[in-house]
Amino acid sequence: MVSFIVRFKFAPEDRAEVAQMTRLLAAASRNEPGCMSYIPHQIEGDPDTVLIYEQYRDEQALAEHRETEHFKKYAVGGIFQRMRERSLENLVALV
Repeated sequence: MVSFIVRFKFAPEDRAEVAQMTRLLAAASRNEPGCMSYIPHQIEGDPDTVLIYEQYRDEQALAEHRETEHFKKYAVGGIFQRMRERSLENLVALV
């Protein structure tokens, strides 16, 4: 299992557009056979930060996710173009 958290910071004027792209990306990603979980969050008290919890069956499923049209359109071509900051935390399951 591959799990991680991605945190993005955006400008206030991009908030609505980023939220919409994130919803579309999440919906499409959840339909991938190797995607176990894809849950975007807005940080309470910090509406310009989006955190996404992602979990994939294995590294191959993650690689396949990154090659999908929806990832290229909404993440690479949309969210990544508007982010001011990005951080990634890889997670290791304890069970």
